[in-house]
Amino acid sequence: MNASLSSFYDVLVLRRPWLSLLLVVLLLAAMSTQLDKIKIDASADSLMLQGDPSLEFYRQVSKEYSAEDFVLITWQPNAPLLSPQSLEPLGEMAEALRRLDGVSSVVTILDVPLLESPPVTLSDMISADPLPTLEQPDLDLDMVLRELTTSPIYADLLVSRDGLISAVQINLYRDELYFELLDTREALRSKRNSESLSASQRRELESIEAAFKIRSAVVLERDQLLVQNVRKIAAQYTGHARLFVGGVPMIAADMVSFVSNDLVVFGSAILGIMMVALAIIFRRVRWVVIPLVTCAGTVLIMLGLLGALDWRMTVISSNFVAVLLIISLAMAIHLIVRYRELHAEDPDGDFHERVLQSMKLMAVPCFYTGLTTIVAFMSLVVSGIQPVIDFGWMMTVGVCVALLMSFVVVPCLMLVWPEGRPHHHSGSDPALTAFFARLTDRHGNSVLLVSGLLVVLVVVGISRLQVENRFIDYFKKTTEIYQGMELLDTMLGGTIPLDIIISPPDRDAPLPGLERVASSSEPIPISADDPFALDDAFGDDDWDDEFANDTDEFATSADNFQPSYWFSLAGMRELDRVHNYIDSLPETGKVLSLSTVFAVVKDLMGQDIGGVELAIVQKSFPDDLKELMVSPYFSEQNEQVRLTVRVRETSKDLRRDEFLRGVREHLEGPLGLAPERIQFTGMLVLYNNVLQSLFQSQILTLGAVFGAILIMFLLLFRSLSLALITLAPNMLAAGLVLGAMGLLGIPLDIMTITIAAIVVGIGVDDCIHYVHRFIKEFAVDRDYCAAMYRCHNSIGRAMYYTTLTVVVGFSTLTLSNFNPSIYFGLLTVLAMAAAVLGALLLLPRLILVFKPLGPEGTA
Repeated sequence: MNASLSSFYDVLVLRRPWLSLLLVVLLLAAMSTQLDKIKIDASADSLMLQGDPSLEFYRQVSKEYSAEDFVLITWQPNAPLLSPQSLEPLGEMAEALRRLDGVSSVVTILDVPLLESPPVTLSDMISADPLPTLEQPDLDLDMVLRELTTSPIYADLLVSRDGLISAVQINLYRDELYFELLDTREALRSKRNSESLSASQRRELESIEAAFKIRSAVVLERDQLLVQNVRKIAAQYTGHARLFVGGVPMIAADMVSFVSNDLVVFGSAILGIMMVALAIIFRRVRWVVIPLVTCAGTVLIMLGLLGALDWRMTVISSNFVAVLLIISLAMAIHLIVRYRELHAEDPDGDFHERVLQSMKLMAVPCFYTGLTTIVAFMSLVVSGIQPVIDFGWMMTVGVCVALLMSFVVVPCLMLVWPEGRPHHHSGSDPALTAFFARLTDRHGNSVLLVSGLLVVLVVVGISRLQVENRFIDYFKKTTEIYQGMELLDTMLGGTIPLDIIISPPDRDAPLPGLERVASSSEPIPISADDPFALDDAFGDDDWDDEFANDTDEFATSADNFQPSYWFSLAGMRELDRVHNYIDSLPETGKVLSLSTVFAVVKDLMGQDIGGVELAIVQKSFPDDLKELMVSPYFSEQNEQVRLTVRVRETSKDLRRDEFLRGVREHLEGPLGLAPERIQFTGMLVLYNNVLQSLFQSQILTLGAVFGAILIMFLLLFRSLSLALITLAPNMLAAGLVLGAMGLLGIPLDIMTITIAAIVVGIGVDDCIHYVHRFIKEFAVDRDYCAAMYRCHNSIGRAMYYTTLTVVVGFSTLTLSNFNPSIYFGLLTVLAMAAAVLGALLLLPRLILVFKPLGPEGTA
């Protein structure tokens, strides 16, 4: 800090400590009024890769097929599934659920039509008479159970194959205003990215984004309330059955609950344990209170800022509170330790001058550590994943706030704190940092050898690092969400949705099977005089007499009707091949498509079906059956079919990207579908895109981050050799964390990707502080070894204190029910340990070996 800036800082801040502290208190009071506005967003949209074409297609498909969010309840009764002791409370629970606000419908085994109990004919299905359900009296319950456990539609979806568990699906109203705002926002953003927006369009985009944030908060709050009410109702029936609640809204609600709980419980626990650690280290009340007040004030200002700006935290960016505690604590401890060193050197010196001198000496290294930390976190901004981007920006702003708070609160509290008993700090403790100095001096070659071995270990570990995870592993096995997801996955058809959209062949070519009747552009006439005209078009199938007598209604209503390709024999057979292949894969659970409907019709007829039956399914099914069996799997407007696949999340062999590539290759290869006819969508695809982007946008950008930090080192130290030496421990520390993740099987995902930036930021801080001090100590006697010992006994203590405090505090995160919080705590502890060991062992050894400082003691 130069003289003019130092003088300005002294006059503005240090000469008026009470005024400075009063302004800080007023700021904290203002920020505290915004805390109730803080929101945590755990919606699926917030976790998607922004700008991903698959995301836009996913939204189009959801709109086309009117897909609704839903909550599931697994019903595992104490009595037989179809007994009155099971069905009566199930019906009561369903009625209670239907009365909840936001519920559009509730589907249970009591509501679905029974097609084989007793068997109905195709003519029965197209008639206006309602099909039987379980609520109809005098049913053969053994026959019903057989149908529910073997039906292509119901088995593994509504009822488990063993007949012990049923699912209750609670469909939620689709919030049209939410999706209208979303569509408008995405259209304007897309236009902004491709061409410039006019002033009015920019204002419209700002208005739409603000309205969408408000609406998304309303939707999330409504869904959370709905999940709470569903759980309350389900809890009333635990005496009748074992119940678990599942579904995306429930997962989002639970994640918000876990994150909110961790913020309060573990944030308080970390501060409490830090207080104890600081008390043991410093043994003075002021050196406990000052850093904790600084940390708490920094976090409070940032939280208030988030509330005031409606800047929403997510399950990822909520970690910024913990990381900000580390950074602000480190800054405060460095300032305090430097002050204590000056006090030990001259206990009777001028108090104010000592505080000012401490700030002046630490200004440059603290500024550069803040700047390089910001660079590390800015690497997250290019991820394309909004929560990761938010984490990067939050940390950038948070580091700036931590710098300001540290250089205002710490010195001002020092100045206003009562004198108390005399301070007799010797400057020679603790012994551990001196031990590291002796280890570096006497066993330097061993330090280099171990570092070399660690490099090999890092390479092996990173080569095993997987950009993959199982979402179920985010939760402990003892939690309801884990148990419910596992039950749904193993007994009721899987959890992760995948949609495969297939278009018909080239529409300009004749549809297969229709060549003998008409071109694809000509309607196929069907009249009452010739009800089986389609027979020639679709093949010479034999029809049973019962069905032949009941075709007049279909024939007279289908004049000039042209069936879709997918309701022809060729289309059905192609779809059957695709469906059967997908269903045969070990990663997939329940698969539903038009092929499922065709299989049901075949079972009812007891023989293969032909063109007339296929046309009837498309044209003449009643609305309720069409809504259940056809509309979810066929887009009449786009002539596309949809296969809905549930992928088994609990499969430890699931590799999303490999699985999707394998499916596509088989569809295009052995099954012969043209690439342009196949599109994949669903949460499986979107989340896989997120995971794959992590490696490209984050791991590869670490090289750019280290390059930027190297340039900063050059500006700070003015020596390429010293800059490279300082960078080496940082790269090793970052590599150690990533390598450990690979060796321990911890996947790289949206939760753990931030660890790389954290370890770089922390490691850079330690190395900058150490080298900056080493340069000053070396200038005293130009003795490398003596300078090293002095650095370990001075700046090394601050690094040691910070690491010890953070390690003890963050170890409490291992008690969380949210596994990402556990991983974050453990990896942060590893990152801190790796950073401080690199700075106290490898860094000084490299300096002793290469001697990068000039004869005048400068870099």
